[in-house]
Amino acid sequence: MCAAFDLATLRRQAPEVEWLDDEAQRKRASRDFSWFSPVLKRALDCARAEAVARPADQSQALAVIAACARQGVPLTLRGAGTGNYGQCVPLHGGVVMDMSRLDRILGIADGVVRVEAGARLADIDTAVREHGWELRLMPSTYRMATAGGFYAGGFGGIGSIRYGSLEEPGNVLAAKVAPMTARPEPIEVRGMAVRDLYHAYGTNGVLLELEYALAPCLPWVERLYTFAAFMDAARFGHALAHAAVDLRLLTVLDAPIPPLIGLEGKVPDGQCAVLMVVSRTGVEVANALAAQGGGHLAFEQDHAAAFGTARSLIEYTWNHTTLRALRRDQAITYLQSDFPPGQALELVEAMRSRYGAEVLMHLEFLRRGNVPSCAGLQLVRYRSEARLREIIAEHRAAGVYIADPHTWLLDESGRSDPGQMALKRRFDPQGLLNPGKLTTDVYEGLKP
Repeated sequence: MCAAFDLATLRRQAPEVEWLDDEAQRKRASRDFSWFSPVLKRALDCARAEAVARPADQSQALAVIAACARQGVPLTLRGAGTGNYGQCVPLHGGVVMDMSRLDRILGIADGVVRVEAGARLADIDTAVREHGWELRLMPSTYRMATAGGFYAGGFGGIGSIRYGSLEEPGNVLAAKVAPMTARPEPIEVRGMAVRDLYHAYGTNGVLLELEYALAPCLPWVERLYTFAAFMDAARFGHALAHAAVDLRLLTVLDAPIPPLIGLEGKVPDGQCAVLMVVSRTGVEVANALAAQGGGHLAFEQDHAAAFGTARSLIEYTWNHTTLRALRRDQAITYLQSDFPPGQALELVEAMRSRYGAEVLMHLEFLRRGNVPSCAGLQLVRYRSEARLREIIAEHRAAGVYIADPHTWLLDESGRSDPGQMALKRRFDPQGLLNPGKLTTDVYEGLKP
């Protein structure tokens, strides 16, 4: 917990803000989806904010920032709380600021949308579709997730097969950010510099607004193919990812996964599955490539009709795969891996052969630097933290990159960089923003 502070003084300095201090409300606002990891669930369970602020607009958010900065109170930002690494868990107490009421869509023009940080991605996508556009990227939690939360704590997801991650230049064009000071003057960050705010967990500035680049809305169709052999399914995914076909999603699931996540009605027992969102012009190519590997079309539906509902195949991909599996088997956790281009299929086959049923293969195809790549969100049957660390180390030794989803520390998981740290020093001089998420945190009022 942080050093004692006077909540009454905070209220007086930000009188128009809705403040919550009921224990149940504080507990709810101090949680995210970090329970995906048994390591994080155990470590973060007791973390609790002393108060929750719910500003209704940007001026109220600035008042909260100023009040906390004057008293030296830690401030942790929260969107919808759909992150998996404890991004919005207040490790040292203080105030959690719920940004969800800052939800205005400020403008749509020329393939760009400007929104407040608390705007939900589903609402943004609905709005831009009226103008012939769609969001380039969204997580599987898009129905809940916010624009600011996605950028500060997310990665990519649906759309990454076309546009890579949020970090790729051109996906996020600008951000309005407030420093953690007693007189916070918002600053506009544009171009490449905005990447220094990406995936920083709100440790280096308070995101108020974002500009997202959009994509033309295409006539998409959702399709599910089944394969008897996993590597045939993986090779099909690899071939389709490299084809001149418009894709929005491409997921490969090993045979034990479909019945774990509710797809047993669409995927025969013992069969592997490939889920996709593909343009109608790419259907013939997908059919031809699937046939080469013995694949069969098992399900098809119009993407526009299913989008935004639980019926969409999106609901079975990316981290929703993990979520659905966890609901049926709480002994499951996951990895986040990256198989390098050029040897991806070879490493996928080697890792699958090595671990068998202990690590179930779940692949998502995406682009990195405009090169098709293969990432894993493997389901792991959890035995112990020691065994989990062993599996991670073995993957890394084999040449598979692991972004560790079982730590809340940015610089231990490989996610922080010098640009992020430079903004931390500039915009958070007292070290009050989401403290405890960097090994270099030096705020003297904090104790692990």
